[in-house]
Amino acid sequence: MKTKQVLATLTGILLSASWLAGCAGDSPDNTDATDATTTDSPVGTVQGISATEVHIANSAATSGAYATVGVPFLAGLEGYIEMVNQAGGIDGRQIVFTHTDDEFDPAKGSAALTEFVEDDKVFAIVGHFGTPVVAATIDQLKEYGIPSVYFATGIGQLYADHATTNAEGYNIFPVQPIYRVEGSLMVAYATSTFAASKIGIIYTNDDAGMDLRTGAIEQIDKLDGVTYAEAQVPAGAADVSAAVTSIKNAEVDFIIVASIQQTMPTIVKELAAQGVNKDCITTYVNVSLSNSEAVIADIQDKFDVYGLHWVDYASQIAQDTLVDYQAQVDAEYAMNPYAQTGWIAGVFFTEGLRRLVGQEVTWESYMQALEQAPIQNPFGGVIDYANGSRLGTQEMGLSRIVPVSDPWPAGWEVVEPLQSVDALLNH
Repeated sequence: MKTKQVLATLTGILLSASWLAGCAGDSPDNTDATDATTTDSPVGTVQGISATEVHIANSAATSGAYATVGVPFLAGLEGYIEMVNQAGGIDGRQIVFTHTDDEFDPAKGSAALTEFVEDDKVFAIVGHFGTPVVAATIDQLKEYGIPSVYFATGIGQLYADHATTNAEGYNIFPVQPIYRVEGSLMVAYATSTFAASKIGIIYTNDDAGMDLRTGAIEQIDKLDGVTYAEAQVPAGAADVSAAVTSIKNAEVDFIIVASIQQTMPTIVKELAAQGVNKDCITTYVNVSLSNSEAVIADIQDKFDVYGLHWVDYASQIAQDTLVDYQAQVDAEYAMNPYAQTGWIAGVFFTEGLRRLVGQEVTWESYMQALEQAPIQNPFGGVIDYANGSRLGTQEMGLSRIVPVSDPWPAGWEVVEPLQSVDALLNH
């Protein structure tokens, strides 16, 4: 019997858009920005760096409705920082981390960012948290030109294919999947794994749905002999029957459900109700037990629902990392997906510092160090920031809704390992 694996929610609902719901044109080597933020560091580096310390910061919700995400996220990040500091830091520098509870409020997040950069004069922002705050501050980050590593969202404003200036996002280093990239991966799976030549796209009119649609269509346009039909629904719509009928009548081979949270089960249930028997794929944000439980009774023996995931616990690197991770964080976070994302944020930030051991650390040299070679996500694939590529995770695997017990609840089974678009289309 094939072993079924219920994915941790890290592969699914990580910090989704719905519930995390002048100098901007300067180049990365802008000397004015660097000079304006220089401290009295004995080693002559930019703000937030001395011979013995490097200062970083973020704001994240640690109170209110999203504390269940923000608190473990910070626990993972702080756990990783503590491990590094206990081992002597990096190049003799201890990492000093400052955090502010922004309560998931964009105005408070923006105020916190201003204080971090202009008053506290931190070196970098690490683990910028939640779609509302990130969307409200992304231009601010670009204007400052401060290195910004890991964003707990996948909004399209993070996307840059060949950024050469901070205005284009050169100083932005996303790790989580960006919806546009995920949309292209959905098409790659649809055409390579499921041999689809006509793809249906049902998308919501919010940022997540529009970005997923954009990435999907961009990829379809690159492929010979592949066409699509599309239909839009309002985010959170209770009635999606017209859109589903449109896609059904288009006689597609495969369907992309480009929506997040409560709209995805509504779409899937309506597909089943209208007798559609085409397999579907959806975003990693929807790979959660609540969503599989919501639709399994409707889709049973009719069609399969697949979702992407960006984390692989089976690799040796992941297994080794889990040992360090679980030794460092409180037991309550031993397999907490949000805490693990905080750990990942710490890994990516410190990699840039490790590449500069024995060298002068500036914003420019740090960002160049992140670009100089691909970085391994300890719980996932490799990210390459070379040549201004700011695409986040570009390797994702495929999971499928399956019953876990008789008869419920349902879970998700891994059916394909992490793969890139190129790997899928060329295998």
